[in-house]
Amino acid sequence: MENLKVKIGKLLLKNPVMTASGTFGTGEELEDLLDLNKLGAVVVKGVTLLAREGNPLPRIAETPSGMLNAIGLQNPGIDAFIKEKCPFFLRYKVPFIVNISGYQEKEYGLLAEKLEDVPGVAGLEVNVSCPNVNYSHGRIFAKDPGAVARITRLVRKNTKKTVIVKLSPEISDIKIIARAAEDAGADALSLVNTISGLAVDTVTRKPRLANIIGGLSGPAIKPIGLRCVWQVYNTVKIPIVGMGGICGTEDALEYLIAGASAVAVGTGNFIDPQSTVRIVDGIKKYLKANGLKNVSDLTGSLQV
Repeated sequence: MENLKVKIGKLLLKNPVMTASGTFGTGEELEDLLDLNKLGAVVVKGVTLLAREGNPLPRIAETPSGMLNAIGLQNPGIDAFIKEKCPFFLRYKVPFIVNISGYQEKEYGLLAEKLEDVPGVAGLEVNVSCPNVNYSHGRIFAKDPGAVARITRLVRKNTKKTVIVKLSPEISDIKIIARAAEDAGADALSLVNTISGLAVDTVTRKPRLANIIGGLSGPAIKPIGLRCVWQVYNTVKIPIVGMGGICGTEDALEYLIAGASAVAVGTGNFIDPQSTVRIVDGIKKYLKANGLKNVSDLTGSLQV
């Protein structure tokens, strides 16, 4: 019997397939289309301290082999999120991981504190790398190892839950940032967030997004995600959740072989809402066909 279980921090997942934040809502929106309990974990849409309306429309544009989005972290704010959204998590056995974002470093600690005793919240994904919002002092925290370390320590100080830090590929050396998060107490890393991009309407000569710049996701960024996962796998000892362009089993296998312990499906959910469960089945078939007992045997098995 093939063993698909993986450990991410304190969480033991039944399989290595998760959803990527911002592409699956809270899970409630898609529960009629697939059995959430078949997933390894559900990472829900990002939440901030205060409610946000997000960026103006249009904020999604299709591009060759990808998608640009500039949603701008639209959410009801942490207090309403806890009251209105979190009770849904208790209806399922799958772990729910909440993605948190802040505009100032201290906000991450406050978010972790508020979520610490909320039933059904199994872990936190710390988003320091969203490319289409204006952070404090106009910088993305993920580009500064000092900021990443400080934010990770703040979250770690205020929670006993599993802490996963989500990093950006838009950095000269992602290994430095990954090591900073690990040294500051991260249990795992998510690699990678979207990449800044621009799409132009040649008829109007205007950007296709009202925000002008958006985050590129989908198959177009998979080679970048794989490169980052492989580099970080050879740098840190904590688990990696690989993401970026995963639409099918082959994509997920590439990430596992490159060094990921688990994977998260993002844009693929828009193409096929059942892609996650299909990937779970596909990985199991791959293990059987290749005489492998544990999915963990695949992690970092790249032959170079």
